[in-house]
Amino acid sequence: MPETHQLSQAAHDRLSAELHELSTRGRIEIADKIEAARKLGDLSENGDYHAAKEEQAKMEGRIVHLNRILSDAEIIGPDSGDGGGGVVLGSIVSVSYDEDDEDDEPERFLVGVIEERQQDVTVVSPGSPMGEALLGASKGDTVEFDSPNGRLQVTVVEVE
Repeated sequence: MPETHQLSQAAHDRLSAELHELSTRGRIEIADKIEAARKLGDLSENGDYHAAKEEQAKMEGRIVHLNRILSDAEIIGPDSGDGGGGVVLGSIVSVSYDEDDEDDEPERFLVGVIEERQQDVTVVSPGSPMGEALLGASKGDTVEFDSPNGRLQVTVVEVE
């Protein structure tokens, strides 16, 4: 049975747009690069040709990956969780590591899959120790989890 990929509507839309772009304009641009490189002569020593073919292979791999994700996607939203402002998949959580030092800037994490990533937010997998500890937590809750450096404790400062 295929793995279900839980995505927010925004991530689903962004990935769908990327897939469309790669499947249409991306393929045309790569074909043009390959054709231009072929015109340069001997393909066995043609760096431009080999670079274009490598770029094509990476793009085709990304297309396959996006198709797989989107075909098994389950759209989740803010109302998919507990409804009480707790951390659910797709939530952005601000946490503080040391409750005694209020001068420290809280760190922001998105609890979800890498496809949900946003520019300024680190993604934490819901299956990771920190992700598991944060799921269901609310603002003000302190959660503990095992890390490579031992047991850590964080306080939820904000849930978006």
